[in-house]
Amino acid sequence: MAGGGPPPKADEPAPHPPKDQLPKVSYCITSPPPWPEAILLGFQHYLVMLGTTVIIPTALVPQMGGGNEEKAKVIQTLLFVAGLNTLLQTWFGTRLPVVIGGSYTFVAPTISIILSGRWDDPDPVSVRFLDPVVVVPLSSEDAFSLRFKKIMRATQGALIVASTIQIVLGFSGLWRNVARFLSPLSAVPLVALAGFGLYEFAFPGVAKCIEIGLPMLIVLVIFSQYLVHFVKPGKDILDRFAVLFSVVVVWIYAHILTVGGAYSGKPPRTQTSCRTDRAGLIDAAPWIRVPYPFQWGAPSFDAGEAFAMMMAAFVALVESTGGFIAAARYASATATPPSILSRGVGWQGIAILLSGLFGTGNGSSVSIENAGLLALTRVGSRRVVQISAGFMIFFSVLGKFGAVFASIPAPIVAALYCLFFAYVGAAGVSFLQFCNLNSFRTKFVLGFSIFLGFSIPQYFNEYTAIQGFGPVHTGERWFNDMINVPFSSEAFVAGILAFFLDNTLHRNPEVRKDRGKHWWDKFRSYKTDMRSDEFYSLPFNLNKYFPSV
Repeated sequence: MAGGGPPPKADEPAPHPPKDQLPKVSYCITSPPPWPEAILLGFQHYLVMLGTTVIIPTALVPQMGGGNEEKAKVIQTLLFVAGLNTLLQTWFGTRLPVVIGGSYTFVAPTISIILSGRWDDPDPVSVRFLDPVVVVPLSSEDAFSLRFKKIMRATQGALIVASTIQIVLGFSGLWRNVARFLSPLSAVPLVALAGFGLYEFAFPGVAKCIEIGLPMLIVLVIFSQYLVHFVKPGKDILDRFAVLFSVVVVWIYAHILTVGGAYSGKPPRTQTSCRTDRAGLIDAAPWIRVPYPFQWGAPSFDAGEAFAMMMAAFVALVESTGGFIAAARYASATATPPSILSRGVGWQGIAILLSGLFGTGNGSSVSIENAGLLALTRVGSRRVVQISAGFMIFFSVLGKFGAVFASIPAPIVAALYCLFFAYVGAAGVSFLQFCNLNSFRTKFVLGFSIFLGFSIPQYFNEYTAIQGFGPVHTGERWFNDMINVPFSSEAFVAGILAFFLDNTLHRNPEVRKDRGKHWWDKFRSYKTDMRSDEFYSLPFNLNKYFPSV
């Protein structure tokens, strides 16, 4: 018969059996490593999340009108809020070992707020009080500082309003109803492109200072993948702490190049990327400072900016769903029940709300790089990530000490991304083990969604890079962002497209198996698998008062 073939012989090799939980993980969610090892692993997670925490304010604060002092304070605030949100997510959200940090998804609407053109005083060097005769001259530095605070307050207002979309979808259970239609097949493009789709932040960042970034990438791979074979079995030191070893080695090497004058006379962009003394954070950071709500003043609100930020929050919601699924896989947990995903989304909405209240200048989402670190270390312990949250809060208060680590050159961070984003992408591909790859329907849904998941954002991003604005370009920036932001996200485009196709194309009992849906049926509800309590139950017996369904 066409497409068929002879039955398999008894001596033919059998395919690898699908696994509900990833095997060979050293420590799963509920099995923490010894305290000394857990503290080092937690510090490693802290180092990894610093990349996004530093890169986003470094790009945004100067455009807002802030200097090094404002940049240092924003980084401290972002770090402090990330620590709080990570603790809340690991205690009361999904309870997965995920870091909740800054997100590139919120950068575009923030830039639109910056460029709105309503921040410059008619008289930029003075402030007029109620009495028109009284004029207090302002220095140029004070004028820029005032502009920075105005923009920050507008960003706060937009984030506070935008947080409601995740809070409502999460805590109302609406996202639970959506997630129940998710199958292993539709999860593949979503999770895969949550990792692979961030390629533009990886090797292009390495290439900004190739003499530092490339050695970092090579050393990291050697430590984590090759040298481990020369270590006595059972001693997982090199692969488990490969990030610490490689960062220390290459950071010292980069510092030698800096003090040796290798970058003297080089263009400013090269010096910014390569030198270890150009971040300007150590001098600007205060010794001790505790971030607090409304530190920049009372938030201001604009309806258009709030709508644009709400769309960014929805895109971050979809991307973070992929991050949750990847983290559950690498923590050797069972598939995350829809009610737990919905609960996690609700608490991520609280995270965005806190970002708006404290004034981080950016929203919050699952840190994809930290999900990849779970794979590298094979440690999915919740306690390790909670310890990392302690480091975030500690170093955000002790500003000078935190600024030392935040001054790691960006190409070193980009080299880490090359490995961690790849791991998350591979987590998505691994869900194909539950699907029928000999089905043409499977091939269409998979290939079409992944291809357009790369192609559509590539068009939007390339258009924006060349023209200076997105393909949708009207007189209202907020409306432009509502269209351009979602179509610039690889994970969003691929995930939404795969979800739609998988749930609308000829569904029958045979197709259900092709989609791998029968493998996830037992996780459709929290109570249908006994293992859910082990991984996802709330602490302090709170499940009695807030039951999951």
